[in-house]
Amino acid sequence: MAVLELNEENFEDTILANDFVVLDFWAPWCGPCRGFAPVFEAAAEKYADITFAKINTEEQQALAAHFQIRSIPTLMIFREKVIIYSQAGALPAGAFDDLLSRAREVDMAKVHEEIAKEAQAEG
Repeated sequence: MAVLELNEENFEDTILANDFVVLDFWAPWCGPCRGFAPVFEAAAEKYADITFAKINTEEQQALAAHFQIRSIPTLMIFREKVIIYSQAGALPAGAFDDLLSRAREVDMAKVHEEIAKEAQAEG
């Protein structure tokens, strides 16, 4: 599957329409970002059931600010519209595969239950 380029116009639709989305916040001048790009693209080909998308922080400053991106590359994983992972730093292919495997194993029913409990406690 091709890697999507996200912007303010298509970001929300992408998150809402896909249950498993991996984001790569990057910039063209960033050496580690360029080094990680082939790993990210290879994973997109390998895991057809996951949506992979890149956000150019130079062009999409509002999105980068919204997610408080301070370092790039930053990887973020959404499962069922919930952020379950966000961390700066490029990963080697094996570590990235491991991260995706662990993200796939997260019990989202439990995550949604915890979110509901927190909302109820606040409300």
